[in-house]
Amino acid sequence: MSKFREDPEENLFAAAARDEVFKTSPLSVRMRPRNFEEYIGQEHMLGPDKLLTRAIQADRLTSLILYGPPGTGKTTLAHCISQKTKAFFEQINAVSSSVDDMRKCIAAARERRVSSSKRTILFIDEIHRFNKAQQDVLMPDVESGNIILIGATTMNPFFSLVSPLLSRSLVFELQSLTKTQVVALLKRALADKERGLGGINATVDEKALEFLAEQCDGDARRALNALEIGVLTSQKADGSANFTLTAAEESIQKKQVVYDRDGDGHYDTISAFIKSMRGSDPDATLYWLAKMIYAGEDVRFIARRICICAAEDVGLADSQALVVANAALHVSEFIGLPEARIPLAQAAVYVACAPKSNSIIKGIDQALEDVKTKKVQFVPKHLKDAHYSGAEKLGHGQGYKYSHDFEGHFVKQDYMQEQVKYYEPTDQGKEKEIGEQIKKRNSG
Repeated sequence: MSKFREDPEENLFAAAARDEVFKTSPLSVRMRPRNFEEYIGQEHMLGPDKLLTRAIQADRLTSLILYGPPGTGKTTLAHCISQKTKAFFEQINAVSSSVDDMRKCIAAARERRVSSSKRTILFIDEIHRFNKAQQDVLMPDVESGNIILIGATTMNPFFSLVSPLLSRSLVFELQSLTKTQVVALLKRALADKERGLGGINATVDEKALEFLAEQCDGDARRALNALEIGVLTSQKADGSANFTLTAAEESIQKKQVVYDRDGDGHYDTISAFIKSMRGSDPDATLYWLAKMIYAGEDVRFIARRICICAAEDVGLADSQALVVANAALHVSEFIGLPEARIPLAQAAVYVACAPKSNSIIKGIDQALEDVKTKKVQFVPKHLKDAHYSGAEKLGHGQGYKYSHDFEGHFVKQDYMQEQVKYYEPTDQGKEKEIGEQIKKRNSG
């Protein structure tokens, strides 16, 4: 548990120690914006006349949930809010703090509100790490206004936080920083002599900064820390440094893909993959497939989604799509990565390029709905099983017409008590021929 604002009774030795810790902290910590004037990004929620801006300026803040990818400024935003508001600021981290820590903060907030009418902002970083019972501890004091909760999370709060907490909070989604914004942050760090790298006589290749901004995927923390290690390890004996594109490539190492296996990165990427196949875009299909493979997604999961898309979105417009997808499922399991990327890509592109029809899923879903909600139809007697002794006495099977005994291997007869249309062939691909065959049989 830590306080953001200084304790007025803090002794000089403690202050000196704190300053020394700050000096040795990573560049991303030292360069954290101290106020809104230094804050970069999130104009969609912090621009003029935006709801959050108005609430901060009026000092009428309610509980907030700040949600977004790493390095987008969630913690920084909470600190900036604390500087703008008149409320007392407490900070804990859900990873390292217990319920007891939280209760102490809440008890102090109650006492503070009674003794001085001063409100308390309780900032909880990684709030999704708290389980349901821990989150419930916050509820009475959030509802009564004893604390103004600001929770920060990289997980979708609608999946990771309890509904009562969400209903009493404003949820703001922070977006990844743009390449231009990250470059601006890097240049600020290079120029800042007090907190940044301005004390180093560094020659910096503009392409190196652009590379870091490109590779960090909008994560300012990762870009700043890569810049620091790149500049410091490029220093010469005279203290100067030459930060080149090569040094930038080495300092950031392998590009990290934001792909949390049980969170938004996972679900959003597979959603984009499926929608790209459905939308007949083979290039986008290959990109999202590559992202999943690169991030270490289970090849069986990918192959299953291709199979589902082949049945749901292609169907009988090209029945070969499901055959190819099924083959990719078995082959990829057999050979494993990295070779499995090839049959997976082949199947995904085949599905993407195939003619599309959703008539199968529409038909089966409507039939299931009828079975679920309407009176269930009885099996007509002529269709009932007649392969056992005594069936004839019950009239089972009597009057059934064996299709192969008739011309064209087709004969008209009732297969349901009440005729209902479920399968509506489209005019796409092979299904157009199927539709014409159905019409021809029905008109005969």
